[in-house]
Amino acid sequence: LPIVGDIRDAGAVDDAVAQAVERFGGIDIVVNNASAINLSPMRDLEVKRFDLMQTINTRGTFVVTRACLPHLRQSEHAHVLTLSPPLSTDRRWLAGHSAYTLSKMGMTILTLGVAADEAEAGIGANCLWPRTIIATAAVQNLLGGDEAMARSRTPEIVADAAHAILVRDPRATSGNTFIDDEVLAEAGTTDLSGYAAADADLTLDIFVDSWSEERV
Repeated sequence: LPIVGDIRDAGAVDDAVAQAVERFGGIDIVVNNASAINLSPMRDLEVKRFDLMQTINTRGTFVVTRACLPHLRQSEHAHVLTLSPPLSTDRRWLAGHSAYTLSKMGMTILTLGVAADEAEAGIGANCLWPRTIIATAAVQNLLGGDEAMARSRTPEIVADAAHAILVRDPRATSGNTFIDDEVLAEAGTTDLSGYAAADADLTLDIFVDSWSEERV
């Protein structure tokens, strides 16, 4: 069900949710994926770009998830999955891009809040973040071009990790900030060679401190 919309518009989100419920009979899964990125320090960041990141990233997560909650409570397999990082107080994630960090950590805090608020309703709410940078349009166009793409894993690793989370029992899987390769390892997949070129010199993503214990 393709819907043209803008998650900054709460009314448009409500309409999209209503259309989805009418078509499919309910909502079982919410994935908060929409995001805006600008890795600039405060002195170089325009107010409108600050507002854009906070409105899409943090507020968008709030608006979309909130609109879906009544339907998630009626589901027997309700999950919220947000593409946002583990919480960190390490100040190195503030230098140069505090506004973006604020927006992504805000997404995480809201999702962990849903996990706490909706536990009795059986809604699982978790966050997922990639170990490495991912070969997306954002990386290509904003974060390093072809060189960065060559040092990235493919988007399929995030999709496969998301699937591994979403098939779990939501009552037993909630309140986590997962890293993609750790999720796959728990599911029995430790050979990650198919997600990157054989000779790729992979780059850790922002908000990630180290490699996993089993790097393949």
